[in-house]
Formats: sequence, C-alpha cells, structure tokens
Amino acid sequence: MQCSNKPYLLRRAACGVAAFVFCLVFAGLAPDGHAFNSDKKAYSKGYRAVRKGEYPQAEKIFRELLEKDAHDKEARLGLSFTQLKQRNLQGAYDNAARVIMLDPLSARGHALLGTAILSAGEFRLSVEEFRTALALNPNEALAVAGLAMVDFYENRLNLAINGLRRAASMDPEEPDYVFSLGQAAARSEKYREAADAYERFLIIAPKTDTDRRERILGLIAFLRYLGKQGSLYVTAGGDRTTISFEATDNRPILQVRVNGGRELLKFVLDTGSGMSVISEETAKRLNIRPVARGGLARAVGGGGKFEIVYGYLSSIEMGDVRVESVPIYIRKFFDTHIPVDGYLGLSVVAKYLTSLDYGTRRMSLVRQNQTNNIEPWTVRRPEGLLSLAPVAPDDKDTVEVPLRTTSSGFLSGEVTLDGFEKGLNFIVDTAASITVVSEKLSQEEQLLALLQPSTMRVFGAAGVTDDVKLLQLPRLSLGPSKLEKINAAVLDMEPVNETAGFTQSGILGGNFLRHFRIYFDFARGSMRLEPLNRRPNSVENINQEARTGQ
Repeated sequence: MQCSNKPYLLRRAACGVAAFVFCLVFAGLAPDGHAFNSDKKAYSKGYRAVRKGEYPQAEKIFRELLEKDAHDKEARLGLSFTQLKQRNLQGAYDNAARVIMLDPLSARGHALLGTAILSAGEFRLSVEEFRTALALNPNEALAVAGLAMVDFYENRLNLAINGLRRAASMDPEEPDYVFSLGQAAARSEKYREAADAYERFLIIAPKTDTDRRERILGLIAFLRYLGKQGSLYVTAGGDRTTISFEATDNRPILQVRVNGGRELLKFVLDTGSGMSVISEETAKRLNIRPVARGGLARAVGGGGKFEIVYGYLSSIEMGDVRVESVPIYIRKFFDTHIPVDGYLGLSVVAKYLTSLDYGTRRMSLVRQNQTNNIEPWTVRRPEGLLSLAPVAPDDKDTVEVPLRTTSSGFLSGEVTLDGFEKGLNFIVDTAASITVVSEKLSQEEQLLALLQPSTMRVFGAAGVTDDVKLLQLPRLSLGPSKLEKINAAVLDMEPVNETAGFTQSGILGGNFLRHFRIYFDFARGSMRLEPLNRRPNSVENINQEARTGQ
C-alpha cells in the first residue's frame, strides 16, 4: 500500500489526516460553528434503518440530508457508518475524513476513520485514530471496540475480551460488538460466554441478515455441545515428536490417527484454518457423525458457498503426541487427483512449538509447557514456557516475522511486492499449493503487465474454479526473506474478506514457503523463516492445478 494507490485504502489522505488534525487542535482552532441540520426526525429515521439492516434506505436518507447541506456533519457521520456496514470502506473513509476536516474534535469521526482503516488492514494508523477518538470522548464505543479488535487480531485475547465487553455495555444495541465478543470468547475457549453473546446477537441483529443468522444458530448449538465436553484441545502423549510428510504439490501431507484407530489417515497441515476438517467420505467410513449444522459459509472456489457441518473427534494422534477433544468441520472435498482425508487446523498444533522443514520433509512438535529437555531451536522463558530461541546476531538470512490472526482464524502476515511501498496482508497458508493475489489487487497498475498466457484449475473449499489467471510476481518478500519470479493465481478474495475482519490481499502459499525451514510460535504470534541450503530456482514450472486449502 502506498499513498498513491487509491484502492489500498484510503492512502491518498490517511497518510496526513492524523498530523493535520493534531496541528489544528494544538494550534487552538475551534471546530466549524456550522449548526447541524435541525431535521432530527430524518437522522433518527436513518439510524433506525441501519438498526433494521435496511442499509440502502439509510444511505438514501443521509444522502438526501447532505444534498440539502453538504456541511451537515451528523448526516455525513451517519453515511460513513452505513457504508461501513456495507463494507464500502473507501466511501466510509472519505466521509469520516470530511467530517474531521470540518470538525477536528469529532470523536465519532475519528472512530469511523479508524474503523475503515483497520478494516482495510492498516493497523498503525487505525490505532492512532482510535486513541484520538478516546482522548476526545472516552465513551466512544466504536473506538473502544476498534482497539479491542486490534488486540484480537494481534492475539492479546484477554484485552480483546475486556474491551469488547466494555463496548457492548456502552452501546448494548450494536450487534457487531456482541458478535465480535462471541468470536473472541470462542477463541479463548470461553464457550458458554460465546454462546450467550451469539444469542444476544440474534436478538438485536437485523432480521435481514439471514445468512449470518443461520450460521450463528448452528454455531450456538455447536458451542453448547462443546460446553458439555469439558476442556478442548487437551495435549497428551509425548512432549515432542518428529514425523515425516509428503509435499508433492508443496503442501505438507502428514499421517495421523483419529479416535484411537489404527488406520493412518492423510491430513494436510493447514495454517489457513483455525479448525480442523475431515472429508465427508472419511467421516462416513469412520462413523463420525455431525453434532450440529447450520447455514452456509463462503470460501474460494466453485459456487463460493458450502454447508457448515460440525463434528467432534475424541483424539488426533501425530507421531508420539496426541490432542484430545477436537472440534472439526465435515465437508465435501473436491480434489480427486491428490486425495486426502482431512486438514489439520491451527487449534490442534497451537499448544506446540512447530518446525516445518521442507528440505528434509519433517515436522517437529514440542509442547510449550513441558519441562524436560529442550530443542536447539527452543528456549525456556522465565515463567517456564518454551518459545523460539532468539535469532543469532550474525545470522543475516534467518528472520522472525509477527503474525496476526483474522476473525475467521487464519494466520496473516505482511508481505511486500515490487511497486508497493507498504506491506499487504496475506494469509499464511501451508495448505495452499500456490500463492494467490486477489482480483482487486491484480487490477493495480503495478501488476497489470504481469499476467501470464496460461491458466490453471484451482480446488478450493467451495468447489473447483477453471481458467484461473496467473501472474508472475517479480519479487515477493516476507520480512527480509525474498524470492523472485513467483507464480500467483488470481482469485476472488471477497468471500474470505467478508469474515476475515481486515482485508487480505492474497495468500502466501507453498510455492513460496517450500524454500524455507519454518518455525511457528503460535502463542507469541510469530513465525521464523530459515532459507534452505539449496538455492531456489529463479523461475517456477507452472503446474496447471493448484489447491487453496479447505
């Protein structure tokens, strides 16, 4: 992202708004004295329409007020809020910024601006706006919720839950705060609080939000079921293990056992999913029955939607380690060329330090709370938990990069592409055989000339997509780690971004990751990349099929 790239968001003004505002405030300039439009009934009607989910009607009301008076700050704030609800981030940003130009002391304006910026994936600027809003009005619930969501994405779950509880108490009729509280509570394994939050959401959310309501009804039933199972993701077995994996299509495919059975099943390690997934066929063969279902989820591939079906495993064994009480999804898998039984989500491996060596094709898991011998790549912290050992000062090739977690449970890191000054958020997905750029990003001037003449077929969670366009990226960097001439499929990322919470511009797939030895410290939200000894090819062979995970 850079200041000249309009779609990446908001950059043409975001780079200077905060500084401009503080200059005005500290110079002693008073806010514009222009009176708000006196038609309070119209404002109330507009906000009632927002509460009912009638967003086009609300937008029409606020625009009509602005046609009467372009300086009507209240109407412009209402329009910005309505556009946020519709994920029109650029419009929401523009209108909030115009209010701040008129009234630098508008706490609501700064909160709306920060929310639009955060949704676009720009964390640093959003925090500045939220803090400015709270300095002006400590009771601005949108800013409280905004900072809580930053904590949520950056894995500070206790702070996130406390902030979202406060925002929901400050504005108890705003469904988004309650919904986010449910997500944060569920990730913290507070399943009863999560279910309560989602039930509250169903009471106050617009009845027009049918898709999300159906999903949440199924989710509540699943959370109530989980609440009766006791603790989830309980680590058992050995403190550590090392197992081999296949990687014929750049994806680490492991052999695991489920529910204490002897059969070895093929599961893909999937850092692009919070929960694990098992195929309908394998679930039927092993007599794993659904425990809840409800609604449709959106994802990459085919028709873009699939039915949500929940299941439950008593255990998953990986080598010498075992994780007990594992929630799963049950889905149809569309790829018959490289069949697998399931996908191993982040929650199963989150309590282990994980190393993934694409050179030797071996994965190691080390339990973080174990107190016996430690590995050369781990170190014990003062509180007794293990973490990744610090990178040696003279090691110029190894890099540790921070990771965020989206609302939907994906790992996300900032990558750099040639021609873009700022980082772009990409999902770090070991279950994707190829890197992906979003259709929206591919339309940027810097990438238009990089389209390749060939196309490919992509297998995704929601089906198969044919004739997918390809780009060849001149250089892709994750921190100081850089690779040149990396192929990337062009896919519609909007289904992912609807639930991610902040915009993802692509997926960092196996054709990038396979050149490294990778270490994950999920508790600290960090990933280390250590280049393999062999030098990667400068140009890839294009495989005409790719997989984006399940």
